Amino acid sequence: MPELPEVEAAVRELRRWTKQRRIVALEPLHRAQARTLGAAVQRRIVGRHITGVTRRGKHQLIHLDDGATLLVHFRLDGEWARAAANAAAPRHARVAFELDDGKALYLTDPRALCTITWHAASAPPTLALGPEPEDPALTPQMLREWLRNKRGPIKPVLLDQRLLAGVGNIYAQEACWHAQINPKTIASRLSLARVERLLAGLRTALADGHVNAGRYRTGVRTIPFKVYDRTGEPCARCETPIKRITQAGRGTWYCRGCQK
Repeated sequence: MPELPEVEAAVRELRRWTKQRRIVALEPLHRAQARTLGAAVQRRIVGRHITGVTRRGKHQLIHLDDGATLLVHFRLDGEWARAAANAAAPRHARVAFELDDGKALYLTDPRALCTITWHAASAPPTLALGPEPEDPALTPQMLREWLRNKRGPIKPVLLDQRLLAGVGNIYAQEACWHAQINPKTIASRLSLARVERLLAGLRTALADGHVNAGRYRTGVRTIPFKVYDRTGEPCARCETPIKRITQAGRGTWYCRGCQK
């Protein structure tokens, strides 16, 4: 699944591709997307200029010149592809946008779980999301207060988008490594000092992800993660072999030596 840095990289690319462009055609290529992009919605979108592309958590927002918004979510395997308008559509293309520069943009997804919905200016999308981890207004004191009643282990708790927008499985466990916190620690038991380390760890892990955001797009990351997908490899801090456990049905990697 793409994580926040990978979605941010996709947004920056999409912003560059669509700057001052007008949508001249739109076609849903799969029945799942056709249900939300029917003929009436297509008529509202075609002919509109794209005025900007922003991100909120893992959601992408394409802003149109009439104030409407297209809300896009990659889900598990979504991605953007770009080609000449007269070229064959890429494999697993689910929605096609033709722009006035002779290019076509495709929302691709082998599982067809990606979503795209149109929202009128009078009814913008409502997203039940917490603050972004990198928001400078977010303080350790605020995060500690929100965690006070969370009785579950800290790593799964961090995946609650109502708490922090955009934190995914990979970066939650990377943050725990940076903060030297065991991912099994009950969230409500974290002291303010440990929450301060955790917030700093989140920001460090995400900053690293922004620099190395090609992992999701290419399947290759030149700089390995600190713990993710490194079962049995030595910890970069204390050389203890990395251990894998399962939490809430998802893999978690951590170091038993320095994550107490």
